[in-house]
Amino acid sequence: MDTRYDADAIGDIFQLAPLPLWLEDFSAVKKLLDAWRAEGVTNLRAHLEANPELVRKAALSIRVIAVNQKTVELFEADDADHLIAHLDIVFSRDMLSSHMGELCQLWERDDGFESQAVNYTLSGRRLDVQLKARILPGHEADWSRVILSTEDVTEREEGRRRLASSEAFARGLFEYSPISLWVEDFSVVKTLMDEVRDRGVVDFRTFLDVHPEFVGRCMSEIRVLDVNQHTLDLFKAEDKAMLLSRLGEVFRDDMEPHFREQLIDLWNGTLFQQREVVNYTLDGELLHVHLQFSVFPGRDSDWSLVQVALTDITARKKAEAYLEFLGKHDILTKLYNRSFFVDELNRLERKGPAPVTVIVADLNGLKAVNDTLGHAAGDALLRRAGEVLREAVQKPHCAARIGGDEFVILLPASGEADGLQMVADIEELVEVNNQFYTGAVLSFSLGVATAMQTERLEDTVKRADKRMYEEKRRHYAEAGGDAGKPRGKRSRQM
Repeated sequence: MDTRYDADAIGDIFQLAPLPLWLEDFSAVKKLLDAWRAEGVTNLRAHLEANPELVRKAALSIRVIAVNQKTVELFEADDADHLIAHLDIVFSRDMLSSHMGELCQLWERDDGFESQAVNYTLSGRRLDVQLKARILPGHEADWSRVILSTEDVTEREEGRRRLASSEAFARGLFEYSPISLWVEDFSVVKTLMDEVRDRGVVDFRTFLDVHPEFVGRCMSEIRVLDVNQHTLDLFKAEDKAMLLSRLGEVFRDDMEPHFREQLIDLWNGTLFQQREVVNYTLDGELLHVHLQFSVFPGRDSDWSLVQVALTDITARKKAEAYLEFLGKHDILTKLYNRSFFVDELNRLERKGPAPVTVIVADLNGLKAVNDTLGHAAGDALLRRAGEVLREAVQKPHCAARIGGDEFVILLPASGEADGLQMVADIEELVEVNNQFYTGAVLSFSLGVATAMQTERLEDTVKRADKRMYEEKRRHYAEAGGDAGKPRGKRSRQM
């Protein structure tokens, strides 16, 4: 490389300038650009991307004429000659990509370029530099004198990289969090609630009772800014656009009462909230979620940035529901159990509605089936009994298994005729059941009683139980001990 100094181009101003300056000869670069134009190149960037070796060729054709003292200091060189002798260290690794942009600017502007590049000091320290190059007056025809300033922007760029890294880390935490995260804008909701407050409303709950449509209005004004990947997976959305365009399918039905309470908490100044709510996936599946709502710090005045975290608790809710079911139901027949029956009897005793009719049912022949066919056959017969009673007895009535082969049906707000009709319905279903199943024959002995005006329900149950045993004795007398023989219908005495 030619390192001779051109005394006419270098003066005290150049040497004493407070920023690093280079004086370079770009005449060979101009010849290359002119040659490419002559070859018919119109899109230089595309040409260089297709022929990257041309970028290196252009870079190597630049001749450094001089550098000033600030440049020597910046690149940690002993002097100008030391620096120019080791330019291969300065312009290494990351330089060619920025040089392509510089060539494209010279192709278009014909007077200089501006770019940001990476250089290295002679000790190997990375420098982020802002470059500004201008062709000196009088040298526009051949670009033989180009002055280039090098501003050290390493500290600024390192700050940007740290910020970008921090943002990427935060974005990663958001995007790949194992819970559903939503970023939302509640500013319009805040404005609507402020308008209500400005009208003098103090009791917001009463206001919502009178104006329930306000809840729906607020729901419609929430703007979802972003959701993470787990949210898409949870709600079975292919992408964010799909989810955001179908939010009406997610927040519906049972969601509004929960959101009403959320608004009341916000009215009272609670900017961090937790509650269990119901959402729906895009394919209609019910989701139970634990919602955590928080207004971002610094956004307390307008609620323009809110984070909502949703944890799927559907499995827990199903487990709780199953445990509750087990606590109230007989697992074999799926009917209510004795514990529920006792509680319901006490409730009807206290609150009614009267009159209450009680049917006591006993499964005929269960012991004989267990003894002759085995307990598996007996369990199958009990399951069939449960099928019949579940079909016959609908809310608000209820049927419970209170013992091995004993069942009770409670019919609130039902009189004698209702009880007889229920017995008839059960016997019809028993006939159908026996036609469908082979093996042991299903039959019940049934006793019916309706509570008298001053009678305790426990006594009503005893009367129904007594009548059931009368029926049972008649059944075995007619069947001759054969529990497998189906019985026909018979009237019941009340």
